[in-house]
Amino acid sequence: MKRRQFLKTAAVAGAGSVALAAPAIAQSNPQIKWRMTSSFPKSLDTIFGAAELFSKAVSEATDGAFQVQVFAAGELVPGLQAADAVTNRTVEMAHSAAYYYVGKDPTFALGTAAPFLLNSRMQNAWRYYGGGNELMNEFYAKSNFIGLPGGNTGAQMGGWFRREIKSVADLSGLKMRIAGFAGQVLAKLGGIPQQIAGGDIYPALEKGTIDAAEWVGPYDDEKLGFAKVAPYYYYPGWWEGGAMLEFFINQAAWAELPKHYQSLVTTAAAMANVYMQAKYDAGNAGAIKRLAANGAQLRPFSNEIMEACFKVSNEIYAETSAKNPSFKKIYDSQVAFRADQYLWFQISEYTYDTFMMIQQRKRAL
Repeated sequence: MKRRQFLKTAAVAGAGSVALAAPAIAQSNPQIKWRMTSSFPKSLDTIFGAAELFSKAVSEATDGAFQVQVFAAGELVPGLQAADAVTNRTVEMAHSAAYYYVGKDPTFALGTAAPFLLNSRMQNAWRYYGGGNELMNEFYAKSNFIGLPGGNTGAQMGGWFRREIKSVADLSGLKMRIAGFAGQVLAKLGGIPQQIAGGDIYPALEKGTIDAAEWVGPYDDEKLGFAKVAPYYYYPGWWEGGAMLEFFINQAAWAELPKHYQSLVTTAAAMANVYMQAKYDAGNAGAIKRLAANGAQLRPFSNEIMEACFKVSNEIYAETSAKNPSFKKIYDSQVAFRADQYLWFQISEYTYDTFMMIQQRKRAL
């Protein structure tokens, strides 16, 4: 993308962000080199690709004056230490998921996704126009960085299971690769959450070390071959109605940027935010058809399971809010926003989509 073309389209692609002002073009572009560490491997081309898109946009818009070199997980620091590297200014920025750091504070989960909270449309609306960016950055300031929305997977799948899960009773003793709040919910319902790295999931399922595992969605899951060893593919991933990725930027490094570079970074992040879910939506449709054709058995979680998980999730939120003021402040904001959004979505999206899905089942599309 040429510089002038990017600057023309940036205001549209970065809806809700700070648009680039025309006078910024005439300003001098100082030479700046940053490093960005990703929490993800290059094999996750859609997620990792968002960081690459960001870097390319920043470079092209400044004729190469502002360079952001992107490193995959493990090249500079381990993937789950990306935020720490930004806090300490080992790197200027990272592309990561806030919920990886719930061990430090459960409030981090609310930056990415938590059970039965906001879907991806709601997350964008809340972050850009519902005070979400301000609330999250007030919290992130304790870790010496700011966060900008940097992509979303959309609603994820519920995972791969070696056997069918028809009732809450079937969760008892279930060993599942799952973490965060979802792991706490599973544990309260008798399951056994497991922390397992992505590369170790397939052999663990194959050997029966675990009974189930969640990953992302069809586009990424297809590459890992889970259907061969855990054929039951459940949905939805109620713990991730939309997993938001973010660009974390060291506060001091951000403050040192010229204003027009700050504007460019904000706009480039918004571009990456749009890109990621668009690519996942485009890729997931074909992937789910191929998975089903090759033996994956699609199953919805029963209403009994969904209701039980919803109830336990709310219990955990109440317990966490009672002892963590930061969590309560952001959680309360999301809950209020969610209520209004579902009032609107029932009138618009739900009615339209339901009609069109009925037409699809009638083979009218």
